[in-house]
Amino acid sequence: MPSLQTGDKASRTTIISDDMIRLFADLTGDTNPVHLDDAYAATTRFGRRIAHGMIAAGLISATLANDLPGPGTIYLSQTLQFKAPVYPGDTITTTVEVKSARPDKPIVTLGTVCTNQNSVVVLEGEAVVLVNK
Repeated sequence: MPSLQTGDKASRTTIISDDMIRLFADLTGDTNPVHLDDAYAATTRFGRRIAHGMIAAGLISATLANDLPGPGTIYLSQTLQFKAPVYPGDTITTTVEVKSARPDKPIVTLGTVCTNQNSVVVLEGEAVVLVNK
């Protein structure tokens, strides 16, 4: 197992595009008009379209798989608390931070957070992953 220490961090930044939102809707079948229809979304509490919350959650997965702990990482669990909407065009920075590593198994617990370009937390939670040896 890689030597992971409490406090180790990794981040990646992604711009949420209209194409991303529409592809996610096609992939998952989640065609809620709050994500896809400008006129409908204008009548909601958000006043405009929002991205699917699970797009931000997917960005956490990408950070875990590619950056920390890295290739071969397997999810065991993930908690999610959606704190603020993500809009098309937002720049989302995903940060994962090692909270603990089991000494007996290659299992690591990480804090997970997504913030927008204004440093507003849009999503936070905790991931437990199996690290590739």
